[in-house]
Amino acid sequence: MKSIMLEKDIAKKGIVSGAVKKIAKEEDINPEELAKKVAEGKVIILKHRGKYLGVGEGTKTKVNANIGTSPEVCDISLEIEKLKIAEKYGTDTVMDLSTSGDIDKIRKKIIEKSNVPVGTVPIYQAAIEAIHKKGAIIKMDEDKIFEIIEKHAQDGVSFITVHCGLNLKSIERLRKNPRKSLVVSRGGAFLISWMISNEKENPLYKNYDRLLEIAKKYDLVLSLGDGLRPGGIIDSTDSAQIEELLTLGELTKYAWENNVQVIIEGPGHIPINEIETNVQLEKKICHNAPFYVLGPIVCDIAPGYDHITSAIGGAIAAWKGADFLCYVTPSEHLSLPGIEEVKEGVIAAKIAAHAGDIGKGIKNIKELDFSMDIARTERRWEEEMKIALDKEKFKKLRNKFPLKNKDVCTMCGKYCAIKIVKKYLGTKVIC
Repeated sequence: MKSIMLEKDIAKKGIVSGAVKKIAKEEDINPEELAKKVAEGKVIILKHRGKYLGVGEGTKTKVNANIGTSPEVCDISLEIEKLKIAEKYGTDTVMDLSTSGDIDKIRKKIIEKSNVPVGTVPIYQAAIEAIHKKGAIIKMDEDKIFEIIEKHAQDGVSFITVHCGLNLKSIERLRKNPRKSLVVSRGGAFLISWMISNEKENPLYKNYDRLLEIAKKYDLVLSLGDGLRPGGIIDSTDSAQIEELLTLGELTKYAWENNVQVIIEGPGHIPINEIETNVQLEKKICHNAPFYVLGPIVCDIAPGYDHITSAIGGAIAAWKGADFLCYVTPSEHLSLPGIEEVKEGVIAAKIAAHAGDIGKGIKNIKELDFSMDIARTERRWEEEMKIALDKEKFKKLRNKFPLKNKDVCTMCGKYCAIKIVKKYLGTKVIC
């Protein structure tokens, strides 16, 4: 395979690459400043079929949507539909988390059909193949793990989640400080069971150099996973979570020395008052590498509404410096999401990202909100619908009841506050 130029290496040499120029134009930021942040590891570049996406400091907060089959529901056509609905409502990336069916075929089909960068979690496939071929996850072959990682890279995935910070030391920390909610990371659970049963170190940690060689070969972005993220706010920001984060900080620096781009994954279930602290810890310990959070989910009493609990947390996390939000759907903790749940999850995460970016002060981020404010004041309903994230829902709710007066809505009708004030205030300025 012909060697490729690594985006981080190019940036470290002071060169502004074509990818950086395109992202800078899209983000409306200075290309030289962006290249500097790529060189420093504060921004990563995801690539997909000639398109580029910047994630990190100074860029808009990005959103990821998870799709993929499960042992209970395996329908590739459904997953492609979910991909398309996620794209329609503005997801920036998708991750294929398939754990059933022909995983290679599913991944290739999703990459082929996707218009946004695709991520995967290769340890899923390694574990599932070990079950099918050898009868148990604990019989997973170390070499096979890396073969599967390279296969994913060859197929064209843009980034992979790898639980490299989960090691024997962090498991010992977990033993000494037991959790109520145990471990909810599927990849983390696979690796913990393998490590304990085989009394061996995590292959992804022990053979990190081998992983970096694959990443360099394909300019693959490593999303360093949080195998010990808390599974409920009862265990938030505990010693096991922080132990893993400390290791991720060390692995981040080593990856950068090898010109490999890195994202840091974060919790998870944490109460609202701990979000800022978690963002600050990640930024400090992991040297300002981009922070990718699941939610965060801020309370645990709302099954069926976790797109809302996570949007609350995501907005605050983005405001305080998180760079990448993984959506959570209403199906979280209950079932595999369907098409409607994917739509609701993406929209909730987009709202959170946008609200966070307003708080961050991202350049020109308020312009659409200002346009909506003016259109709403002047009751230009068609213009409002064009701006709305969910145009179908806007139209449905607007026409839910017969409109006696199309100039107003059916909530206030002739008592519309804006119309009343406009009538009496006119154009006069009150001093």
